[in-house]
Amino acid sequence: MTIDALPDLSPGSGEVAVDVVAAGVGFVDTLVVSGRYQNIPACPFTPGMEFAGRVRAVGADVSGVRVGDRVAAYVLNGAFAEQAVAPVGSFYPVPEDVPLDQAALLCGAYLTAHFALVARGRLQPGEAVLIGGAGGAVGLAAVQIAKALGARVLAGVRSAADRDAVIEAGADAVIDLSGSSLHDAVRAQVSAATDGRGADVVIDPIGGDFLPAALRATAWCGRLVVIGFAAGEIPTVKVNYLLLKNISIVGLDLSQYRSRTPDLLGRVQGELFDLWRRGFLKPRIAHHFSFEQVPDAVKFVANGRSSGRAIIHIGSEAA
Repeated sequence: MTIDALPDLSPGSGEVAVDVVAAGVGFVDTLVVSGRYQNIPACPFTPGMEFAGRVRAVGADVSGVRVGDRVAAYVLNGAFAEQAVAPVGSFYPVPEDVPLDQAALLCGAYLTAHFALVARGRLQPGEAVLIGGAGGAVGLAAVQIAKALGARVLAGVRSAADRDAVIEAGADAVIDLSGSSLHDAVRAQVSAATDGRGADVVIDPIGGDFLPAALRATAWCGRLVVIGFAAGEIPTVKVNYLLLKNISIVGLDLSQYRSRTPDLLGRVQGELFDLWRRGFLKPRIAHHFSFEQVPDAVKFVANGRSSGRAIIHIGSEAA
């Protein structure tokens, strides 16, 4: 990755161009730049999916937004730049009382966590939710959102730093995933934390050995939501176990909601800003990076165990 000087961006029909103030770095960004994601733009391209800033130009067939408006966006690429383009349905108005650096982090990861818990996991107040990789961006977002929704949160972590982060985020119990064998360890810990019932909902951004172990810790009629494979291994499932406990396994690809039901994403983003305003959500920033440090920011996230978000400060405007 190198910094290059390009002409000012002009929005096409159904798009806005934005002066970027801040951008969040997620694990998916590390997959994109290494060529391991399902959606890879043609090179050269500007990576980055989450950003916030002020609208600099409005394309044709765009209504309800003006130059100077504060917006947050969740796009396929282009966020790690002084200017970015976002199509209608991918950007959301930011309330004046929400700082833009916070808005950049309240977008992709928090939207993913919300849709995993609510749209796919059908989480209800009082239920127990097991969150794998709870120290990561989506994991910490899921901890905070689940607590706001009245759930009992079991946070799966692999390090002491992640343990501190999830406790700070409000987790009710910490599930240790650092052992070499998760087969029995996860079920034993979840059983102890739920009086033997198990987890009603499991959020799995890890894959690998975690998914089969989490299945064994799932309650009757539980729901397991697959959102990624941070462990690098795509697991297989013995479906007879689903029958024995009436378990559902569902997947989540947030980008499909963006293309199919953009209005729903907009409503959920508004709910997330409201939860932030009420004090339920607080993105945990693990490290601040300058625009010139974009490669360092991506490497920081790729190395894992950051126990919070990496944020890139790009524009000169105060967040």
